[in-house]
Amino acid sequence: MTSAVEARAGSDAPTGQRPARRRRRRRNERVGYLFILPATAHLVLFALVPILFSLYLSFHEWTSPSFLEAPFVGLDNYVSLFSDDPFWHAMYNTAYYTVLSVPIGMAVSLALAVVVNQKLRGVNVFRAVFFMPVITSWVAVSVIWITLLSPDAGLVNYLFRLLHLPQQNWLDDPHTAMFAIVLINTWKTAGFSMVIWLAGLQAVPRELLEAASIDGAGKWRQFWNVTLPLLAPTTIFLVITGVIGGFQVFTPMYVITEGGPLGATDVAVYHIYQRAFEEFSMGYASAQAWVLFAVIFVVTLLQLWFIRRRGESNLI
Repeated sequence: MTSAVEARAGSDAPTGQRPARRRRRRRNERVGYLFILPATAHLVLFALVPILFSLYLSFHEWTSPSFLEAPFVGLDNYVSLFSDDPFWHAMYNTAYYTVLSVPIGMAVSLALAVVVNQKLRGVNVFRAVFFMPVITSWVAVSVIWITLLSPDAGLVNYLFRLLHLPQQNWLDDPHTAMFAIVLINTWKTAGFSMVIWLAGLQAVPRELLEAASIDGAGKWRQFWNVTLPLLAPTTIFLVITGVIGGFQVFTPMYVITEGGPLGATDVAVYHIYQRAFEEFSMGYASAQAWVLFAVIFVVTLLQLWFIRRRGESNLI
């Protein structure tokens, strides 16, 4: 009723006031565009332009200082990828890393979220401590873990000796290097996923948990049959973003293992980096980057298709 009266009052406004209102509205719009201009310019200059430039380079062979001298080679860079065994080995390592890191990271972060969701004294301190690695530099974290996992003077092997367990050459053994990187990544990123899980846990209606308790369900059955199904949107979000992030992993391989030992941790982005900035084959590296993008895009579409097939399309 009120809105109808206001609309009628606006329509009954003097004719001379309408152009003034339109001018004021346009002025406000221009001010809004000015506010978003810096962010838009940053996005265009440092995201959109490099993306389009890399697409341009993927059809050229750029090895000289000037990209204007790069000859057009058509699809040759993409065709060469089919017989590039080191690149597909790096893609395999990337998929292997993702398959390991996503479920382990989600399980650890969910456990942390359940703990810090309890009404405990000093729980906010624990939340801050668990989140602290997230805001720590990857380079600093990598240097710390190189020291901790040192085969001779590392704290981890020292604890193994105290427990009479066989010591490991964590980062120099092809059989353990990737798993060590996964554990480091879990320690570094679990705090972020913990916050997302915690938001989902706090959104679970208390009435449902109380009803389950009245029906005789224990804490575990409440979590398994009530809480976990209601966390489906959070789970989907973390799975999709985790897979995308897993395929883009770079810093720990670059700082800790440099793709070794024996190529055991040579992942796609690190391989592309070597092609581009060590071998200066920018065109071929750009083609590899676009193939990686296509793989991530297809994997994400498959995840969304699987979710919709299970009848959970309302969650995305």
